[in-house]
Amino acid sequence: MNTRSTMRVFAGLAAAGLAAGALAGCAGGGGDEGDSGDEVTITWWHNATSGPLPAVWEEVAAEFEEAHPGVKVEQTGYQNEELQRTLIPNALAAGDPPDLFQVWPGGELRDQVENGYLQPLDDALGDTISSVGATINPWQVDGVTYGVPFTFGIEGFWYNTDQFDEAGVEVPTTFDQLVDAVGALREAGFTPIAVGAGDGWPAAHWWYQFALKSCSPEALATAETEFDFSDECFVEAGEQLQEFLGIEPFQDGFLGTPAQQGAGSSAGLVANGQASMELMGHWNAGVIGGLTPDEQVPPFLGWFPVPGIDGADGDPTAALGGGDGFGCSADAPPECAELLEYIMSEEVQKKFAASGSGIPTVAAAQDSLEDANLKMVAEGLSQASFVQLWLDTAFGTTVGNAMNEGIVNLFAGTGTPEEIVQKMQDAAATL
Repeated sequence: MNTRSTMRVFAGLAAAGLAAGALAGCAGGGGDEGDSGDEVTITWWHNATSGPLPAVWEEVAAEFEEAHPGVKVEQTGYQNEELQRTLIPNALAAGDPPDLFQVWPGGELRDQVENGYLQPLDDALGDTISSVGATINPWQVDGVTYGVPFTFGIEGFWYNTDQFDEAGVEVPTTFDQLVDAVGALREAGFTPIAVGAGDGWPAAHWWYQFALKSCSPEALATAETEFDFSDECFVEAGEQLQEFLGIEPFQDGFLGTPAQQGAGSSAGLVANGQASMELMGHWNAGVIGGLTPDEQVPPFLGWFPVPGIDGADGDPTAALGGGDGFGCSADAPPECAELLEYIMSEEVQKKFAASGSGIPTVAAAQDSLEDANLKMVAEGLSQASFVQLWLDTAFGTTVGNAMNEGIVNLFAGTGTPEEIVQKMQDAAATL
């Protein structure tokens, strides 16, 4: 097990420099080949399907083409779940992947590197890699970089400040206060929390948070590096989730609700005032904004970090998080790395930040954040004692899928806390 690829990203570390090269200075192989009459086409798959980010990537592709005569960029956005679980794995296995595509860190990255699917980037993008500081670590295997994160953040609660005010609820700072908030919101006539359990992973993240807040950092590290889930805190996390489910915090029909697609999704319920809160990652402001009638982030939207559990072994200021990054397929042309270099330039990172789509990894671009909620997430990231990579990402596809299945079963009332851990152990034994 490679320790570098699974190490935690400690919050608050400043990036080491600026992304190399402005667009005007990008001298690309594609431009040279274009002069000789040979056009280079770069295929680029990403997970931007709603909110302002699709327009940002479309503009980036057009600008890159303009600066690189003879290079055509075909960029396509896919829903995150479809892209990660189906499209990219199938394309890689078939030997026909896109040139530039979304690369998730942790176990998935390790599997892709082991199969020779990804291109090492250190020689081509040394300055770019330096510019993102410690956030690069989860995209490295044995010290070699195979992807570059363009955004990184932590999970928390996106909430309706108007409904909180009407119900007389203050932002919870302990888990007991969160439970009290659920009761007060329900009494005031609101659906306290939306969850997209129909997609599986949003439900699973609730168990992740109980594990993060209940397990010591040492127990989490052992689980991540040795697949050792023997610490009793992992069963306790399921017991705590089971007890929380008992207070009925979620919307009716939550087991069939999608997370981020359409007005009836969990994000859509928050966007349109039909639920007061959603536990979700840093990108959610843009998703919620894309699901309102005017496609704008609603003025009532706020954010707060997941509170700790009094008396538990977990660090109350620990956060769960991750990011999105891009990598080049093993056989991609040199222009792929050049496009990634431009995507990671300070100019584009500032454009990304200003769009409200997420928190940029290039530190010099963070001043361009305009969305107040994203600024709060960035502040929460800086105050976290450490950031644990999403557990299914950290454990890899085999263990992660088994874990998520067990958690969804618990949500449905057909599984137990012990069965979640047993599924994880059984899956790890097959590796």
